[in-house]
Amino acid sequence: MTLTLDIKGDFTPQEVSEVIRAALDQNERVAKYKIKKYSGICENFENKYGMDSDHFMEKFDSGDLGDDDDFFDWYAAKKGLDIWNKKLKILSGIQI
Repeated sequence: MTLTLDIKGDFTPQEVSEVIRAALDQNERVAKYKIKKYSGICENFENKYGMDSDHFMEKFDSGDLGDDDDFFDWYAAKKGLDIWNKKLKILSGIQI
C-alpha cells in the first residue's frame, strides 16, 4: 500500500518524516502498554475460570455462560487485547 501526504506548510521531507516517525513510535508504545494491561486482565480470568480467552470467547458468544459481571469484563478485556494487537501489527509494518 502506498500513502500520499499533502503537507500544508514549508517543511522539509526530513522534518515531516521525523514527526511521523515519532508519532508512530508513541503509538507503538501505547499499543504495547495496552496489550500488557489487557493481557494481564485476561490471564487473571483464565486462571480464575480455568480456560483460555479464545475458548471463553467461543462460549460467551454462543451464550453458554451466564451473566456474571466477570464475563463481561473478560469479554471487554479480550476485545481490547485483540484490537491493540491488530493496531500494533499495523504500526510495526509501517516503514517511512
